Amino acid sequence: MAKFKTDEEIELLRESGRRLAHVLEEVKKATVVGVSSGELDQLAYRLIKEMGDEAPFFNYQPAGANRPFPAALCVSINDEIVHGIPSFERIIADGDIVSLDLGVSHKGMITDSAITVAVGKVSPKIKTLLDETERALYEGIKMAKIGGRIGDIGAAIEKVAVKNGFGIVREFGGHGVGHKVHEDPHVPNYGNKGNGPLLKKNMVLAIEPMFMLGDEEILMMPDGYTIVTKDESLSAHFEHSIVITEGGPEIITL
Repeated sequence: MAKFKTDEEIELLRESGRRLAHVLEEVKKATVVGVSSGELDQLAYRLIKEMGDEAPFFNYQPAGANRPFPAALCVSINDEIVHGIPSFERIIADGDIVSLDLGVSHKGMITDSAITVAVGKVSPKIKTLLDETERALYEGIKMAKIGGRIGDIGAAIEKVAVKNGFGIVREFGGHGVGHKVHEDPHVPNYGNKGNGPLLKKNMVLAIEPMFMLGDEEILMMPDGYTIVTKDESLSAHFEHSIVITEGGPEIITL
């Protein structure tokens, strides 16, 4: 069942989201040719701690995982979709696309956001993948209104994927967020308008479309976390945390 947040908790979430946006922007700036994904994680962790906050992904153990996640930042490169584990041996090269997925816990309230960054020059096809995955995020957010349904969000996201011929990652999606990294309800990136749980005031959701250029089959790597496309096609991932208010959806990770 979804956990509705109090007005006081939402104020803390807004501050958490502002802090997350700042850190993610700094990590984005640092995502350049020659940097390691381990260095990006190190930067994110340092900035979070300097603000007096916590990195909720670090040592988080989701259901089904056999060990805690060993980093503050998920760094997923090219055919890696989500949950990539940073490494000082993994060096970012010209033409890579890099997904940066980060959480911040401010006074116990957690927000979650992700972007995919093109490093150097990429083809028009790859640029379209990034642009349209980000557009799908905002199309989904528009549908997060009181009285709507979770399926409204998924249908809006799916429409963008279908129009572009992109594969949708169906095994993973958005989720409630706030007291924990993952809360109910699950927010699929596909669905039918009018279906699913009812959207109500003060629900806090992390909406996160994940599209790929190829087939929809995915694999988990031996590290137990990194999810990749089976056909090695490229993937993009964008995410914001939002609050459903009487005035409509409010993005809190900007």
